[in-house]
Amino acid sequence: MSFLPAEIIKRKRNGFVLSEREIADFVLGYTDGSVPDYQMSALLMAIYFQGMSESETLSLTKTMLHSGVVVDLSSVPNFKVDKHSTGGVGDKTSLILGPIVASLGLPVPMISGRGLGHTGGTLDKLESIPGFNTQLSIDQFIQSLRKDQICFIGQTKEICPADKKIYALRDVTATIESLPLICASIMSKKLAEGIDGLVLDVKFGSGAFMKDPVKSEELAERLMAIARGHGKKVATLITNMDQPLGRYAGNSLEVAECVSIMKNEVHVGPCGYDLYADTRELSLQLSAQMLWLGGAAASVEKAYVLALGALESGRAFEKFEQLCRIHSGRLSELPKSPFRFDIESSESGFIQSMNTESIGVAGIQIRAGRSKTTDVIEPTAGIEFHAKVGDRIEKGQPLFSVYGADQALIRSTEKFLRATTLIGDQKVNPQPLILKTLS
Repeated sequence: MSFLPAEIIKRKRNGFVLSEREIADFVLGYTDGSVPDYQMSALLMAIYFQGMSESETLSLTKTMLHSGVVVDLSSVPNFKVDKHSTGGVGDKTSLILGPIVASLGLPVPMISGRGLGHTGGTLDKLESIPGFNTQLSIDQFIQSLRKDQICFIGQTKEICPADKKIYALRDVTATIESLPLICASIMSKKLAEGIDGLVLDVKFGSGAFMKDPVKSEELAERLMAIARGHGKKVATLITNMDQPLGRYAGNSLEVAECVSIMKNEVHVGPCGYDLYADTRELSLQLSAQMLWLGGAAASVEKAYVLALGALESGRAFEKFEQLCRIHSGRLSELPKSPFRFDIESSESGFIQSMNTESIGVAGIQIRAGRSKTTDVIEPTAGIEFHAKVGDRIEKGQPLFSVYGADQALIRSTEKFLRATTLIGDQKVNPQPLILKTLS
């Protein structure tokens, strides 16, 4: 070994800025096994406490990016654009915006992840469709983008192996929350897709990774700086996760919600509004940003009109059906839960707040999500939301419906889910769905 890992650990521990060479030697040494877990753990903890400069974060991202294959999409015509969300409960917009943007001629190369903890994963949602294969090769990924402008796959072993190994270590060393480590992890995977532009959905609130909108904006600015540093066009929406997004949280249920939206269906809940409205609107707003970055329209407002036209005309749903065929998914066989349990409101009043993270934990309890990577998901398990913050609800009206394959398990969530929702006499106004746009 031509460098001394302990000296690099000491420099970062003492607050010095590491060079690109020092970062590359350490990270690539860990990836090939010449640097042991205990030394990488020490460096991660030093980074957690001392942070990283913008130049260090760029160097870390670059090293992780080039630790494996960077997909070459030069053979795919037009501007390639993707979206990344920091995750939440009921967050399913990728399944709608991908088809919208691809149906308008911009390729959407999406390398997605699985859910862990209270946030859901795009791959888990898609794999609830019988036969849907997300493990396509890089060559199949490129061919599908060239031919059909869309393909969703999981992270392969060739893409960012350094990130995969470091992320597993962060999970067990309590260094997940470090902003530079978060940024390098997210952006190395996204840049490896070979994209030209990226739209970020950075969430705040009780169901988000970042609870505080100020911290969410700081994360967004750091992510955007990395994208710009690698010559990519980028825009961000800061969005609200103080309550679940849409009507459902749970894999096959979320797919069904997206299909309904792409078929231009509405579902009016007991409180008198369309329970699909927020999912639909956020999908359109993110699509508009993607189309605008790609030059499909002269302004975001005109791009929104294009996105709305693709949705209302049925072109987006046709593209989603095509996506299912690419991946051998049988959408007509989307499974439904054998059991449903309604949780009725025990009082009348207005919904004051919802603890979205706790709702996500209830989803884990019924096996709609996983607390560790080896957990097996029940694809039909999930939760339906009949009312949201600010709504008037009467005693005896349904508040939640819980779905799953285990009747005793879904019934066991009643007390826990009731505690997630505060009902009072005062009408409150929910925060806007989109707090801010950065571009």
